[in-house]
Amino acid sequence: MSDAVLKDKRDQRREAILDVARAVFGEEGYQAASMSTIASRLGGSKGTLYNYFKNKEELFAAHVREECGRFGDGIFDAREGQDLAANLTAIGRRFLGHLLSEWAVRTYQLVVAEAHRTPELAQVFYASGPAVGFARMAAVLEEARARGEIETNDCERAAQQFMALCRGNLHFRYSLNLIGRPSDAEINETIDEAVLTFMARYGRPGAGAGPDRV
Repeated sequence: MSDAVLKDKRDQRREAILDVARAVFGEEGYQAASMSTIASRLGGSKGTLYNYFKNKEELFAAHVREECGRFGDGIFDAREGQDLAANLTAIGRRFLGHLLSEWAVRTYQLVVAEAHRTPELAQVFYASGPAVGFARMAAVLEEARARGEIETNDCERAAQQFMALCRGNLHFRYSLNLIGRPSDAEINETIDEAVLTFMARYGRPGAGAGPDRV
């Protein structure tokens, strides 16, 4: 059997492990989930599982990295030739929609619950998700600044502020299970207000006033 075939089989097995782990973590939470349960659902031994991941922490970290990468693709893409306010509106709606997805909310809840006992998991989550998002958003704003659409000396900070505006109170309340999943109309309203607030602070004339320019 060739090395390429062996690698492909190993990659497929790794993906199967992550699929099962995703389900177990979602159903039982991080603390209650065990390598034994994951191995049992896979139909193999714990020994086989440990050939891929040395412990539960490493498995959870791999799960978070993969999911953050999967959901992050395309969220912060800006359309060329479209004014900044319109791009921010589109980005904000995709971003908040992602934050309110079942996977994102459950993972956030798991990480917060484990942050005190296992701070390295919170570090992995932050580095794989929020930090990447901040960097991608900052890159969008750097280009906008180069075009003269915004005024700021710190695009990274501006990016963090914009994303905080996008999260608003919807993500907080939904993560606490105080409300049902927000509707598209509620998401759009939150983002419209976020863009207007951001543009009032950073926007320059001609950059677009807000969501009516979408």
